[in-house]
Amino acid sequence: MISFLRDPGARVKRLATTLYGYTSLYDFILLYPVYALLFVDTGLSTAEISSLFVIWSVTSLVLEVPSGVWADAVSRRLLLALAPLLAAAGYALWIIAPSYWAFAAGFVLWGAAGALQSGALEALVYTELERLGAADRYATIMGRGHAFGTGATMVATAAAAPALAVGGYPLLGAASVLACLLCAAVATTFPEHRVKNPEETPPRGYAAILREGVREMRASRSVRRAVLLLAVVWAVWGSLEEYVALLAAATGVAAYAVPLLVLLVSAGVALGGVLAATGRHLTDRAFAGILAAGALALGAGAISGVPAGFAAIAVAFCLFQMATVLAGARLQDRITGPARATVTSLAGLGTEVTGILVYGGYAAASTVAGHGVIFAVFAVPYLVLALALTRGAGPRSGGERRRAAGPGPRLPAIHSRDRARRGRASDHHSDGPRAARLAPFSARWDTWVSPETLT
Repeated sequence: MISFLRDPGARVKRLATTLYGYTSLYDFILLYPVYALLFVDTGLSTAEISSLFVIWSVTSLVLEVPSGVWADAVSRRLLLALAPLLAAAGYALWIIAPSYWAFAAGFVLWGAAGALQSGALEALVYTELERLGAADRYATIMGRGHAFGTGATMVATAAAAPALAVGGYPLLGAASVLACLLCAAVATTFPEHRVKNPEETPPRGYAAILREGVREMRASRSVRRAVLLLAVVWAVWGSLEEYVALLAAATGVAAYAVPLLVLLVSAGVALGGVLAATGRHLTDRAFAGILAAGALALGAGAISGVPAGFAAIAVAFCLFQMATVLAGARLQDRITGPARATVTSLAGLGTEVTGILVYGGYAAASTVAGHGVIFAVFAVPYLVLALALTRGAGPRSGGERRRAAGPGPRLPAIHSRDRARRGRASDHHSDGPRAARLAPFSARWDTWVSPETLT
């Protein structure tokens, strides 16, 4: 037994198993597919429901970076255990005292839970893998973790209808709270060891950790660009996911068929998480090809206006989820300082900001175009990104090759979570669960995101 625990492979397996259990329970919430109906049945108007979503987004936005700094100052395992407890309190409040202000308080608690998880989860997993000499498995393990979470959401969606018929909203709420409590219990089993560099003096205090995270962002172009790339890739499709049900309804299918089309897209997302590991050895042009293929599939499926087009949309979301996981892996590999969770949360902040921009753009476009056209338009950024990566691909200079061959385990060059949805973002997020402002670097897009500068 002792030799088993000392085996690095066994420790990696234990970490991965704990992660899969955590993400599955965190997303096994039977209230997810019907909480909007709960709000309507309570008497809320569409405007009031929209204001609740704003409260949710603002909470995540405000707490994203502070929670990341906190994760670098205290136990990340503790934060991962607290996050589902806050979510459980919010769900319980919705069921016990259904009203606008109870729903608003629940969204504040839910947003705070997502912020606590965002950054802390990625930093803990990567740090543990790095300590065990298995940092190159980060993309594989986190990709599967996202897949388990998405799969749990799909199962919860399928179970919500019969559970609602049997026990109503109280049963859904009780099941959701129980899942969160079990998730918190699983979080306490995460291994946690902070690897200290003897040549570094770790920052102390909130302000010092925040400064360290910002310093690393400013000092490392590869970190800055990895943060920006992750935010752009994740935010666009992650925001569009909220409108998939509306796109399905716009095809003219019966109401009962809408969840089936949504589940098809969710299955694509889950598959993308599983397949993320296969992209670790892709060339730059091949990776750009995946982004381009995802954009074309998204545009074609959305503009078709028929239910069969959702097969192409599922393929697109599969490819975009792959890109998000791999971009997150690249970011973790680029971070070298002690403020890992802080830098990760800065990426989450960028994702949240870009997501708000996407929501605003979608709302504005909805006044002049249908859902299919809007989805197709939002595929364009991925085509532009793929073109930039393709044009920038090429042989590196000797200095760049020497820098890329630095000491320590490295992930292969991968470009493009998070979440902790929500996130993950994952997240994603958040997180993870959305982007930095693009205007300052738009004039130098090719140089800014070229693969040789990202590696």
